[in-house]
Amino acid sequence: MAALIVIVAYIGYSFRKVPKPANSIEFGVAAIIALLHDALVVLGVFSILGHFYHVEVDPLFITAILTVIGFSVHDTIVIFDRIRENLIKGSYSDFEGTVAVSVYEMLPRTINTSFLVWVILLILYIFGGVTIKYFVLALLIGILSGTYSSILNASPLLVTWQDFKKKRKAKI
Repeated sequence: MAALIVIVAYIGYSFRKVPKPANSIEFGVAAIIALLHDALVVLGVFSILGHFYHVEVDPLFITAILTVIGFSVHDTIVIFDRIRENLIKGSYSDFEGTVAVSVYEMLPRTINTSFLVWVILLILYIFGGVTIKYFVLALLIGILSGTYSSILNASPLLVTWQDFKKKRKAKI
């Protein structure tokens, strides 16, 4: 829990100069939700594998979860940084358009980076030893989930949050 608070505080501090309508804490909370999604996807898959194939959780699995969390936060922050840059430029009419353009601009970088990591992990999974097989499998699942959630969970969550704030403000 303390680590999550530190992550939100760090992202909040780093994004403190983001112009309205967004606020820096919202970026931190959206990043935390995305990383929780990624960790839960890996845990869920391994729960199923444990039930049907008797896969056991070991210290390497914990290391893989922590690595996935780190990768997820990094990927999300890179996309959020582009959103912040485009908000500062102010060249797009609304927040939703700024987020859409920012994600579109970062899409090739995100997919290329994740794809290269995924290919290397796949080679390790196929040719690596038995001792690292489930470690690499957890990383494969986590990197795939992390890429998905950075693009399709975290950024839309920011837009939904802004729409909710706008509708609430309109009611008042």
